[in-house]
Amino acid sequence: MRTVIAGGHGQIALRLSRLLTERGDQAVGLIRRPEHADEVRAAGAEPVPFDLETASVEQLARVLGGADAVVFAAGAGAGSGAERKDTVDRGGAVLLADAAETAGVRRYLMVSSMGADAHSELDGDPVFRAYLRAKGAADDDVRTRSALDWTVLRPGSLRNDPGTGRVRLEPHTGRGSVPRDDVASVLAALLAAPGTAGQTLELVAGEVPVPEAVAAFVD
Repeated sequence: MRTVIAGGHGQIALRLSRLLTERGDQAVGLIRRPEHADEVRAAGAEPVPFDLETASVEQLARVLGGADAVVFAAGAGAGSGAERKDTVDRGGAVLLADAAETAGVRRYLMVSSMGADAHSELDGDPVFRAYLRAKGAADDDVRTRSALDWTVLRPGSLRNDPGTGRVRLEPHTGRGSVPRDDVASVLAALLAAPGTAGQTLELVAGEVPVPEAVAAFVD
C-alpha cells in the first residue's frame, strides 16, 4: 500500500511513517519546508516538498498518482493565528479531498481533534476556538463525499510518553488524553481496515489492544 501523508513532518505523521515502513508499505510525506526532508526520510517515508496553502487541486492530484490512501495529518501549528487555522486545518484538508477525488484515491483518513465542531459556541482562547471550528468544518466537508472512503479520527489531548498499545476507541469517549504513539498505531490499523470507512471515532488511552479496538468498527 502506498500512503501519502499531508503534514509529513508532524509528530504523528513521522510515527505513522515508521509503522507503515516497518510492515512493508510505502509512505510519502508532504512537507512545507524542504529542510525537513532528512527527518522524513529517516522515518522511512519519501519526502515531497509541497505547500497546501498555495497549490492547486491539479498539482496535488499529480502527487497522489499511484497512491492507495491519503492521511491528513497537517496543521498550522502552535503560534499560528486564526487565519492559518482556516487555510491549513480546513483548507488543506479540503484540498487533499478534492485532489484525492481527482486522482481516484478513495481511502481518506482525517486526523481531527476531540471537540471539533464547526457549529458550536466554544469558550476559551479565540485561536483555539478557530482551530476546533476549522477541524470541524473539514470533517463536515469530507463526510459529505461519496467518492471517498473516509474515516475521521478525533484524538483527545496528545501526549509524548510511550504508547501502551491499548486504547479506547468509540464514537464518543468523553474527554481524555492519548500518547501520539498510540494515535499512529490506530491510524496504521485503520489504513489496513477499509471496513472502518464512513465512521467518526474518538480516541483516548484505554485498556483495549489497538487491533481489537479497530476491529470492533469493521463493517
